[in-house]
Amino acid sequence: MAILSISYQTHNSLYVSLLLTLILFLVSQSQRCYGSSSFGFDIHHRFSDPVKGILGIDNIPDKGSREYYVAMAHRDRVFRGRRLADGGDVDQKLLTFSPDNTTYQISLFGYLHFANVSVGTPASSYLVALDTGSDLFWLPCNCTKCVHGIQLSTGQKIAFNIYDNKESSTSKNVACNSSLCEQKTQCSSSSGGTCPYQVEYLSENTSTTGFLVEDVLHLITDNDDQTQHANPLITFGCGQVQTGAFLDGAAPNGLFGLGMSDVSVPSILAKQGLTSNSFSMCFAADGLGRITFGDNNSSLDQGKTPFNIRPSHSTYNITVTQIIVGGNSADLEFNAIFDTGTSFTYLNNPAYKQITQSFDSKIKLQRHSFSNSDDLPFEYCYDLRTNQTIEVPNINLTMKGGDNYFVMDPIITSGGGNNGVLCLAVLKSNNVNIIGQNFMTGYRIVFDRENMTLGWKESNCYDDELSSLPVNRSHAPAVSPAMAVNPEIQSNPSNGPQRLPSSHSFKKEPALAFTVAIILLLAIFLA
Repeated sequence: MAILSISYQTHNSLYVSLLLTLILFLVSQSQRCYGSSSFGFDIHHRFSDPVKGILGIDNIPDKGSREYYVAMAHRDRVFRGRRLADGGDVDQKLLTFSPDNTTYQISLFGYLHFANVSVGTPASSYLVALDTGSDLFWLPCNCTKCVHGIQLSTGQKIAFNIYDNKESSTSKNVACNSSLCEQKTQCSSSSGGTCPYQVEYLSENTSTTGFLVEDVLHLITDNDDQTQHANPLITFGCGQVQTGAFLDGAAPNGLFGLGMSDVSVPSILAKQGLTSNSFSMCFAADGLGRITFGDNNSSLDQGKTPFNIRPSHSTYNITVTQIIVGGNSADLEFNAIFDTGTSFTYLNNPAYKQITQSFDSKIKLQRHSFSNSDDLPFEYCYDLRTNQTIEVPNINLTMKGGDNYFVMDPIITSGGGNNGVLCLAVLKSNNVNIIGQNFMTGYRIVFDRENMTLGWKESNCYDDELSSLPVNRSHAPAVSPAMAVNPEIQSNPSNGPQRLPSSHSFKKEPALAFTVAIILLLAIFLA
């Protein structure tokens, strides 16, 4: 009996030891999963009404017009010039459309997506461009050469917020011995000096130069029923000198880099333990959407594929293994960059030839005959007629790992009546394959840098529990002369002053609840 008693006690101690070990492991995992923290901002397309009002954009082609698509394709080549270079003049600053000779500034077609962020003490708001193709977050700061405002054709002036590190009580310069200082060789001393920075972008002659600072980024999170504020210290660029497209208004109030390097905001938030090292971007069909830091949604119905690790690049590069168009499949492996800052999708041969010719063989429409005055940028276009029923071939990309990426809306349409045109919105690239924003519409795209995977899940960007994005927007009226614009404010002529949506966050299931459930189950089992 004594032996049995010892055996029971030994096993009981073993169970207790295992239980404690499991509890410690689960608690550590719950901390590693960063609890329920996630932070989000509403995303606005450059030609959404709030952004047009703030940036003073009042002379652009109508969305859906032939001129609009020509200009957006040209904008892609300007802002991704080295990637999509076709031997042409990617720095062309003006676009002239025949036959009416209407001329537009290419600067009107700058970065595609913007978010309103709040920085410093006291807090000041900035409408910053979002770019997954670069790393550093920078703001116009103590400017010696940057855009202070925009003069409208009406003579009115819109002034932009300029960050001043001396006016913020929480700001301090980043020293040269910081791990985030990438230009130590340019420092006046190895430790005591302020770290300089210079970033050159893919559009020719476009750069930002200044020094690194550290200040608070104001975020809002929802923890169960309680809204909480977080004010992490983040490192960003005090941009004193901007050149090229930045002086033309491409990102007049700063740029928010979302690349993989340690200096990007997602990396800093993860390092501080505020979020997982992941973020998602969602694009609705109406051009609105959101970005959520800490979103690494790993639900079973989410597709995913691994990133191709390229240490010297910040781009989100993946591998496509198969193209399926209208049920016809072709095994064709190629690498491509998921780039939210590119309007359309650009492919090299043989991928371009495979997808376009397969689409052409499946669609039951008459191929459009281009004239000298018809300069649509797409090669595969088709004539439309009034009240015509159209069946568009499905396009599916099989990703490395086997998951399927179904393209929700691969076409554009322009014109009306019997003069309408439908085009496959894929263009030929002579350099690199880019999956552009048009192929991401209808998905929440998850850039999971912790697990080095790209994820996607179908979403209309409005149905999430905490989403408060309005479906309709009103036009912003003219801004009074020399009035400083706060990106949080948008006026509505009929309803009076109205706020542009501020930071939003979206709940994740708390890891702690999972831990408690496991402990209870184990306690019942051991009892």
